[in-house]
Amino acid sequence: MYPESIVKPMKAELTAAGFEDLTNPEEVKSAIESKGTTLVVVNSVCGCAAGAARPGVKLSVIGQKRPDKITTVFAGFDTEAVAEARKYFAPYPPSSPAIALFKDGKLVHFVERHHIEGRSAQMIADNLTMAFEEFC
Repeated sequence: MYPESIVKPMKAELTAAGFEDLTNPEEVKSAIESKGTTLVVVNSVCGCAAGAARPGVKLSVIGQKRPDKITTVFAGFDTEAVAEARKYFAPYPPSSPAIALFKDGKLVHFVERHHIEGRSAQMIADNLTMAFEEFC
């Protein structure tokens, strides 16, 4: 598990942009199973989270079409919350970072780590914006 001193600023990057930090399984279940659309970002300490995932998801929620709820869990820190979120990601294997969009509790769009690595923040934002246009 990562030390809080390392994780805290990486969490703050998303929470300062309005993302709800889900830290336990109950919060995850409640957010995902709610009516409407929910974005779940599996945050991470890796470079692709810092360089593309976090900046990309922040760009994606600036537009008019966006999920009703924007949330995040942190891999390697809030382990029970991440494990609960990953239950809803099937058939996708565990991946961090990762980005999931749910509509009325059903997974409708998923971005795995290999779709984040080597991509720019703008490419991640564009991918998500297209999903928001379709599902939100």
